Amino acid sequence: MENKISGQINIMEVCGTHTMEIAKAGIKGMLPEGIRLVSGPGCPVCVTPPETIDACLKLSEQPGIILCTYGDMMRVPGSVRGDNLLKRRALGADVRVVYSAMDAVEIAAEQPDRQVVFLGVGFETTAPGTAAAIGEAARRGLENFSVFSMLKMLEPSVKALAADPEFNVQAFLCPGHVAVILGEEGLRFFEKDIKLPSVISGFEPADIMRSIAMIMRQIRAGEARLENEYTTVVRPEGNTLALETMKKYLVPRTDIWRGLGTVPLSGYGIRPEYGKYDAEKRYGIEIKPLELKTACRCGDVIRGKLDPKDCPMFGTVCIPEDPEGPCMVSAEGACAAAYKYRSIED
Repeated sequence: MENKISGQINIMEVCGTHTMEIAKAGIKGMLPEGIRLVSGPGCPVCVTPPETIDACLKLSEQPGIILCTYGDMMRVPGSVRGDNLLKRRALGADVRVVYSAMDAVEIAAEQPDRQVVFLGVGFETTAPGTAAAIGEAARRGLENFSVFSMLKMLEPSVKALAADPEFNVQAFLCPGHVAVILGEEGLRFFEKDIKLPSVISGFEPADIMRSIAMIMRQIRAGEARLENEYTTVVRPEGNTLALETMKKYLVPRTDIWRGLGTVPLSGYGIRPEYGKYDAEKRYGIEIKPLELKTACRCGDVIRGKLDPKDCPMFGTVCIPEDPEGPCMVSAEGACAAAYKYRSIED
């Protein structure tokens, strides 16, 4: 017998690409009253804490070093507003935007007299490529390449989020990109541990709407299962080669998250046997938690506690050209999505 749906249903998307596509297509405005989409910690740049950005900025001061990073990282502020990698490059630091970790390996091969550090940011989506780059550097015997790993794990972060007594989410729209790597089985924790209706979704508006419909059917039936809407790409076992590559070069470690704080075994470090490619060891990087006073509510947005437009800084003090926090910087940030497509959402 089906249950009647009562009260507001909050569905959290845990993928920055979903966040942007939802805003672009105006999906929030299409949903019936009582169904609300909220953003979670799905943007890897957004969850990178200011103390880690500070470490990147300090690294840029090293003489003769080349920093390689994805474009989204260039404008993320550290603990001081306005201080970012883009500014450091303008001041003379050699900071280069690359499209993959392998691009950084090639730069190291082309310039053997310079030290090249790749800023490895992302979830399980980009972790295999970063791991493969370490393997390629080892194969080619490059002594001037290292990785500053800022890679994050999906499962511990979602579990830490759900353990918050104030957590108010009734279902999850699960990340399709991460699921391609981890597979359905890698996301089974949504069903077994968190025990909320969850659907692995594709990225077209039709995929997202279909996934929401699947979630609502579960809620109506009183079920809490993991379903896969993205069956054309996501397999039960995931990408076994990618998983093996990650396991060979990376190891779980405790990490610091923006909005979540320190979460045990929630990041990927570099295995000790490949320590020569670990920038943290090579340059003595030590990251300590900071207590920052700021009006930026990015941490609350990441945890699904606040809609971006409800932040007092949104669209006034904090804009994409002069951001206060990373949620307004990244192409996958909830604040950037809400700002860019505000006329559609309104």
